[in-house]
Amino acid sequence: MVKAYFGLPETVVFCRHCVISNQRPSSTVEFKHQREEKKATIGFDEQGVCDACRYNEVKAKQIDWEKRQGALIDLLDQHRRSDGGYDVIVPGSGGKDSAYTSHILKYKYGMNPLTVTWAPHKYTEIGWKNFENWVHVGGLDNILFTPNGRLHRYLTRQAFLNLLHPFQPFIVGQRIIGPLIAAKFGVPLVMYGENQAEYGNNPNENYRPTMDRKFFSIGDPLDIVLGGKPIKDILAESSFKLNDFAPYIPPSADYLEQRKVEVHYLGYYLKWDPQECYYYAAENTGFQANSERTEGTYSKYSSIDDRIDMFHYYTTLAKFGIGRATYDAAQEIRNEKITREEGVQLVRRYDQEFPNKYFKDFLEYISLSESEFHATVDRFRSPHLWQRQGDEWQLRHAVWHEQPEHS
Repeated sequence: MVKAYFGLPETVVFCRHCVISNQRPSSTVEFKHQREEKKATIGFDEQGVCDACRYNEVKAKQIDWEKRQGALIDLLDQHRRSDGGYDVIVPGSGGKDSAYTSHILKYKYGMNPLTVTWAPHKYTEIGWKNFENWVHVGGLDNILFTPNGRLHRYLTRQAFLNLLHPFQPFIVGQRIIGPLIAAKFGVPLVMYGENQAEYGNNPNENYRPTMDRKFFSIGDPLDIVLGGKPIKDILAESSFKLNDFAPYIPPSADYLEQRKVEVHYLGYYLKWDPQECYYYAAENTGFQANSERTEGTYSKYSSIDDRIDMFHYYTTLAKFGIGRATYDAAQEIRNEKITREEGVQLVRRYDQEFPNKYFKDFLEYISLSESEFHATVDRFRSPHLWQRQGDEWQLRHAVWHEQPEHS
């Protein structure tokens, strides 16, 4: 056995139904440097099928979606306002998922949503165009919140160097901004799109419509870890002040409870299919796919608004052996858009492709040299996943080496 970083399973297993492996972490937010600590990963059953595929079977065969839609209408009726005020907050960037969520709530269910955006690090051309279309073509009100650029660049750099997770500060802000704006505007209902539990996070979260308020039980704000460091350590080594961190400090669970703020997932009430969200958004909000496929995968319409996005997926490839094509192919296999055999070949072709297009932009954004970038990435490559062959890194285990029969 070769040592596994992050407490990952030492034996690599691929799902018999999709292409995901048991190395996939079951949380999208890391608050600590977890190279030596146990990391929770996606579960597999005795038949070798992952939690995400099993829940997709539940979605297809066991959930009464008409009943769920009825529960959604009841929920919306409880919050619907007739005085012209906003009655639901929808966080998002104007991508296919948030465009679908906000538009259908307004035009099918008669709500008055206020959309709120935690700004990307650096917009792509198509990302900015889709954001404008979301507001102007989709006909939606929006607050674009852009955090302190100097601090956010600093945190992104630290997250890359300490966690190899440049998206960690962004994800924290993205999850906070909806409830934060809801509390400030007196709008108690927040509606996100799909629950990430559908794709392999804690599977128990799939069976409740709301986000667990434990996420907002933060304790002392000085102990919040951003970029792999507690805020108190950042304050001690920099010129930043605690007030600069206000957008990254979650409203407390008690604060949200006092204001009766609830965070729901539309995917609990309506059967969620990312590709169908794309079709709906394209037809109703002017959402456009990119003119070229995204580096590291074969798709053109998912997560295309941020120039840093590609490096988030490249770092998951380095840490977990799972790149962007694997994530895309896994969910499209589950939704029967492609076969497993097609998914395997797409992963083989694109998963390890380097994101060259915005590489210089990323290095400039986090003030890093090319050699420092590669040295940092290599430092996080777990020995149980990677081996050096000459000048190249190669995966020890790849899904195309194993092609089990469908379960």
